[in-house]
Amino acid sequence: MKIKKILIANRGEIARRIIRTCTKMAIETIAIYADPDEPLPYVREASTSVHLPGTSSTNTYLDGQKIIRIAQDQGADAIHPGYGFLSENAEFAKAVEDSGLIFIGPSPESIEAMGHKIRAKKLALAANVPLIPGNTSPVQSLDQALSEAQSIGYPVLLKAAAGGGGKGMRTIRSDKEMKEMYDRVKSEAKSSFGDEEVFIEKYLEDPKHVEIQLFGDQQGNYVHLFERDCSIQRRHQKVIEEAPCATIRSSTRQKMGKAAIRLAQEVGYFSSGTVEFLMDRDQNFYFLEMNTRLQVEHPVTELITGTDLVKWQILVAEGKPLPRSQDELRIDGHAIELRLYAEDYLDNFSPSPGRIDHMRFPEDPSIRLDMGFEAGQEVTLYFDPMIGKIIGHAEDRERCIRKMQEWLKKTLVTGIDTTIPFGQYVLSSPDFQSGDYAITYYADLEQEDLESAEKEKGETAAAFAHWLLEKEKGEAYLLGE
Repeated sequence: MKIKKILIANRGEIARRIIRTCTKMAIETIAIYADPDEPLPYVREASTSVHLPGTSSTNTYLDGQKIIRIAQDQGADAIHPGYGFLSENAEFAKAVEDSGLIFIGPSPESIEAMGHKIRAKKLALAANVPLIPGNTSPVQSLDQALSEAQSIGYPVLLKAAAGGGGKGMRTIRSDKEMKEMYDRVKSEAKSSFGDEEVFIEKYLEDPKHVEIQLFGDQQGNYVHLFERDCSIQRRHQKVIEEAPCATIRSSTRQKMGKAAIRLAQEVGYFSSGTVEFLMDRDQNFYFLEMNTRLQVEHPVTELITGTDLVKWQILVAEGKPLPRSQDELRIDGHAIELRLYAEDYLDNFSPSPGRIDHMRFPEDPSIRLDMGFEAGQEVTLYFDPMIGKIIGHAEDRERCIRKMQEWLKKTLVTGIDTTIPFGQYVLSSPDFQSGDYAITYYADLEQEDLESAEKEKGETAAAFAHWLLEKEKGEAYLLGE
């Protein structure tokens, strides 16, 4: 079936990014927006926009039945969930299909199978995908938790079975800590996910977080589009991603890609998906989880492979085969993404809501901007504080780092705190430049390290403000995007 009109069940930069591809494909788009999002660019760029009264996610972007009714009333053929919100909600995907609409993503069965960490581990085991040592069934009591942790050997992770995004997860280094944290983690799992089941797995010291982008179609064809290194994180959430991984061996890449595809085949998966692994210093890798949606960091993969993954999602949803085979995919250069959050990195990346007074970005065709906000608009506390994403691409990693560094020095965002200075700090750090960094990168930083980033921010902003005075306002610059 040819899709002619898509409702985008999301907001901000990802809604805008989906609209961009739909426009190229001559597909009409329907945007939905909560009260605070009315001024955002995606609302005016969609073919049609529909207001969802309210300021909370619950009665706007998470109200699946309301969204489906809007899609039907507006004559949509399909719903694209983006990422977050309802993108990995199997009940929503099934309700979309039951309503006669196409869900642009995997089947509800695949979402459900991979959405529960213990079930996903069992499927990975069946697909011969390496697992982190641990249990594949829920822990039933504190005594069992202590026994299994002692058997595996501390440190261990105590994790919510239905968890994600770092919630319901604690590193446990002793029996004493297990006794202190067991009930707390179960309670957090219950409040966050409605499921108090927890399990235990070995905590790996200083691993890399490496993920494989895969795609399947409804004819049973599969490809992987290589890997991304997502190890620069805060609170178990990514801030900087790059593709390919700087230190991975070609043989490891091939093994990891094949393992990801085996898992997809095990669940009859189609559409975009990401299999996430932890990789130790010897390049042994272990299954972490599978994300059954488009990832925030998908642009780095698009830039090194010359693909449009949203277009691929739409084609697969229409029942068409994958546009390219594995043999036709190649890595071209290197890409790095910095998530531009309205956050105070000196205060543990706490949200920094407020009005964006100025937003000036240098023009450079090798820097891709996926922006959800423009200057003069308000970043509120109602929703995620991500303003957008800055993605650089160059012939090799060294040039890509240098290009991003120079570009960020000439960038100005004022009125709110952002992650730009943190990105400048990371790109300049010897650990990142060598590629020899792990998911503990941020946790290992000292306060004085971050304060040096703050100093650089002040110097950069002052120098750039002076530069603006010497030029016509806006010359050779983009405002917003």
